Amino acid sequence: MSTNSVHHQVVVVGGGNAGISVAARLQRAGVTDIAVVEPNETHSYQPLWTLVGGGRVSASKSQRPQSSVMPKGVAWVKDHVVTVDPTAQSLETVGGLVISYDQIVVCPGIQLDWGRVPGMADALTTPAASSNYRLDLADKTWQNIQDMKSGSAVFTMPSGPIKCAGAPQKIAYLAADYWRKQGVLDDIDITLVLPTPGMFGVKAFSDELDKVVDRYGINVDFNSEMVEVDPDSGTTIIANNAEGTKRDQHYDLLHTVPPQSAPDWIKGSPLAEPDNPAGYVQIDKHTMQHSRFPNVFALGDVGSSPNSKTGAAIRKQAPVVVENLMAVRNGKAPQAQYDGYASCPLTTARNKMLLAEFDYSMQPAPSIPIIDTTHERRDMWLLKRHGLPFLYWNFILTGRA
Repeated sequence: MSTNSVHHQVVVVGGGNAGISVAARLQRAGVTDIAVVEPNETHSYQPLWTLVGGGRVSASKSQRPQSSVMPKGVAWVKDHVVTVDPTAQSLETVGGLVISYDQIVVCPGIQLDWGRVPGMADALTTPAASSNYRLDLADKTWQNIQDMKSGSAVFTMPSGPIKCAGAPQKIAYLAADYWRKQGVLDDIDITLVLPTPGMFGVKAFSDELDKVVDRYGINVDFNSEMVEVDPDSGTTIIANNAEGTKRDQHYDLLHTVPPQSAPDWIKGSPLAEPDNPAGYVQIDKHTMQHSRFPNVFALGDVGSSPNSKTGAAIRKQAPVVVENLMAVRNGKAPQAQYDGYASCPLTTARNKMLLAEFDYSMQPAPSIPIIDTTHERRDMWLLKRHGLPFLYWNFILTGRA
């Protein structure tokens, strides 16, 4: 090998929730030569970003140095991947480093495609528009909510898979509850634009959210998405995909969410799902093993498995990936199965939440005994604000939960 090449037994691409928890679990399983490729110096607990935008927590609470979560003894490659060759079992980074591997776990997260909606990126540079999908804009969201006394507020969600599909709704509820407490809710026209035919894909949770939007007087455009925005006039174009119609929607406050896809370097690689422009890594939805390359695994937002893209899904996927990867290392067939479990902590007020848990069957899959989490609860809010972050930093990232 050249001096610009290195070999590791297992390479993990991505140092987010999925990558760090898998690396920690692999260490616990006895793998001694692991590399994590992650360019960022800061690690974020992204589920808190909605609460930052809603004025319920400071941005600093969501971040820690990446060095503090990297498992000890793991080689940290601080670089971006630009290409992967699963046949040669190697990848290359921006810096020109070639890393060969025995097995690879692909979990670099999802790509935010701001440019796919005309005017969206430009709108975010204007005072009226923001997005909690960028931490640097979350404080702006909260400032806009506080400044709003009357007018039109628009909250949008794109079609296609996105990370934390409940987030576009949650900020609308946090804002509406704030405006209610300020006595200005009746003076604000709230529009929530959803690409889905209902509030949620599981009826029990959809029924509860119907009550939430009724309580706040939110107008919901179903089967719709924002396809263009003109920041100069403060106007969006909303397309109803079921009816094939479009309409103009004025806004004084806009919270928008970009379409999302796999990173471009994955879309153009043999790892990608064929004939899918979103380019997700093609994996078996139960074993998390690549459909064509047995020593490749993927989890988290970048995988093609049809689960909701949430941190809770990663928590259930990580042990499956590690168990099946270890089976491959030992010359055995993968046996561990992921059932599609995901959960979406839906913040419905500034002190209430319902916990939507479900699996591939799209039926409720509760994990907390006795408590009915299909309804708004104060204790579920405490779980969201305090319990889940504590679990994340202290147990999930260390491979113990």
